[in-house]
Formats: sequence, C-alpha cells, structure tokens
Amino acid sequence: MTTDFLDRIEAIIRRAGLSNDAVAALREALPEHHFTYCLDDDISAGIEPVRQCEGFNLYLIDASEHCLRFTRDLDSATGLVLAELSDDD
Repeated sequence: MTTDFLDRIEAIIRRAGLSNDAVAALREALPEHHFTYCLDDDISAGIEPVRQCEGFNLYLIDASEHCLRFTRDLDSATGLVLAELSDDD
C-alpha cells in the first residue's frame, strides 16, 4: 500500500460518501485489497488511524499471518478499514 493509494481512496470516499455501497464498489474495483466498513466506535481504544478524514478514519489491516491485525506499516498492509465517525466524535 502507498500514500498515493490512500490519497485515492480518501478522495473517492469524500466524493461518494462513506456507505456500504461505496465500500462494495471499492471491493469490486480493487479486488486485490480488503475493505471493511464500520463505525469508528467499533475500533478498540488505543488503535490509532493512519488517516483522520472529515467524517471517517482510515485504519490499515495486515493479513499476512493467520490472524488479521491493525498496523501503521504501509508495506505490510493488505487492507483498509473505513470507519465512519459519528457526530459525537
């Protein structure tokens, strides 16, 4: 994963809005990457997003081993979690 890739994903979500449909479109267009959509409140405390965007946060996922785990390392990231922020955040 690269910062340019994150820039592209961020721009797409800013234009389209974060929704199940937008994430499904990302999955279809970029099948080599894993995309998950959730509320930011669903992320465990202490996990820092790789990007904080207006209305959502981006987290990196590493699936190179048996279990998925959050990472901040672009080189080991295999997917993204797009976490919607609530008005309370």
